[in-house]
Amino acid sequence: MIEARNLHKRFGDVIALDGVSFRCEDGRITGLLGPNGAGKTTALRILCTVMHPDEGSATVDGFDTVRAPREVLSRIGALPDQRGLYPRLTARENIRYYGRLHGMRGLPLERAIERLIHLLDLEDAVDRRTEGFSQGQRTKVAIARALVHGPRTVLLDEPTNGLDVMSTRAMRHFVLRLKDDGCCVLFSSHVMQEVAALCDDVVLVGAGRVVASGTPDALRAQTGRPDLEDAFVAALGSAEGLE
Repeated sequence: MIEARNLHKRFGDVIALDGVSFRCEDGRITGLLGPNGAGKTTALRILCTVMHPDEGSATVDGFDTVRAPREVLSRIGALPDQRGLYPRLTARENIRYYGRLHGMRGLPLERAIERLIHLLDLEDAVDRRTEGFSQGQRTKVAIARALVHGPRTVLLDEPTNGLDVMSTRAMRHFVLRLKDDGCCVLFSSHVMQEVAALCDDVVLVGAGRVVASGTPDALRAQTGRPDLEDAFVAALGSAEGLE
């Protein structure tokens, strides 16, 4: 479970987060939805312990991201906005390296790698260097690397960005499988179709603030809009005084 409470983050004169609070439950997919620059990636970086909030706090399974970063990192798997693979290593070597960073060794590690290779359909590419991989292949390797240690909380930053139609469908199925396995899944997106197809809960953010949150049906009911995209625009416009 993830809890963010009154998160504030400023970069010079730019306010990235201005009192953001939300909660993500186990066995559910929560979408962090908003336009570019809304603060989505900053919130994820705080949850990943990469950044500290200026004010407020965030916890994963009750562990504070600032006070207990190692406990948090052992419980999360994160797909960052920059995939960051080592290009001269093969896909298998990239995944194995991160497994070892989490203390995994021997047969348990190799079994975890093989399972993820199968689930993500990487058999044809797993023993090639990642240099020259397609966007879809890089994303799959980055996800396998993030999940090799079996985390129960998964953070995905724009997981389908740059993917073709077939890779996008495969990624949706994989995210749904994580939910079925009881994981807490939080992903950021500005693609409404992804949120509509996957999310049990949605947190709408704009200009560093939560402008609305709830199930897709609840958001449509709150705004009186039958379409989720229209509901988002209405909620954002209302928060900015445009409606």
